[in-house]
Amino acid sequence: MNPWAAWLRANAPVRYNLATKQGWDAFVHAAPREPLGLLSRAQMARMGSEELEDYNEARGVWNANPPTVHTAQLTGAYGVIDQVMASNRRDSDKLRGAVVIDAAPALGKTTIATRYARDFHRKIIRRLGPHTPEGHQRLPVAYLPLSAGTTLKGLNLKLLRFYGHPAATRATRAELGGLAVDCVQSCQTQVIVIDDMHFIDFKHRNGQEVSNHLKGLANEMPVTFLYVGVRLHHKRFFDEGLLGEDAAYAQTSRRATRCQVAPFTITTTPGARAWTSLLAALEQHLLLADARPGMLTDHAGLLHRRTQGCIGSLTNLLDRACYLAIATGAETITADLLNNVTIDNAAQTLASVS
Repeated sequence: MNPWAAWLRANAPVRYNLATKQGWDAFVHAAPREPLGLLSRAQMARMGSEELEDYNEARGVWNANPPTVHTAQLTGAYGVIDQVMASNRRDSDKLRGAVVIDAAPALGKTTIATRYARDFHRKIIRRLGPHTPEGHQRLPVAYLPLSAGTTLKGLNLKLLRFYGHPAATRATRAELGGLAVDCVQSCQTQVIVIDDMHFIDFKHRNGQEVSNHLKGLANEMPVTFLYVGVRLHHKRFFDEGLLGEDAAYAQTSRRATRCQVAPFTITTTPGARAWTSLLAALEQHLLLADARPGMLTDHAGLLHRRTQGCIGSLTNLLDRACYLAIATGAETITADLLNNVTIDNAAQTLASVS
């Protein structure tokens, strides 16, 4: 077996199912990928066809998985979450606050939430160990991605399935909530991340039931909820679907702190500097034979026009640009290559009218 095939076996893309404790635990404790060496054109020319194919595949995996860059958006969001997490130190008879990461698509909301939660999970395990005093597995964090049409029962089922509770599929609706509370308390969970909250229609009866249930869980569980979703403010999450004067009395608006995430801008000097710094960090990660300093930063304006400063669109663009650079033999990123990349529909549409 050539070394590139061996590297691929050891470092292939990982398919975490974060909605289960096994998948979440694997994500939390995953080791970083082994470094992959960069070969010159001359070295690649001496390879056999299969070895070169494996090397290029290995580079594709490497290029598509850059490290998390500590952007101003991520740092700012961490600062808000850290402040809210101060209430996580309260005794269990006192209510904790909640965080709502609320922004448009492709701005890194889920990345912010999962990376923060992963860091928190690791800290608690380091301090307190992998098991509770009663011998249960300690799970400092639970992660629940919602789906369209989530109901009160569906929410409880997702929570029980995360913990792998054997009664998840046969308990009655009335029993599910109590079992969920037991799981959280037994595993001493301190943070529950609920992703894709925008799938809930808070103006509908089912959505209002879920909203009320979440408030009830916050009363019963000594945890901090970290909600993630698209335009939750506009979907009346904070108002709990209430209208007029009633909205002013919504408990969620008092209990939850909104954390917004903005796209990168290059219209100001600090914004342009932050965008260039992000490109420079990503540039250092890419493995192309003719890569050079400035390969991305020299095209900062073009990259911003094509992605509108959305980090999700940017990473998709760079994945595809690297693929084209390898497939065509260009082995570097140029303006022509960037213009030839097919990007996501929203970015493409907005770029065409800018």
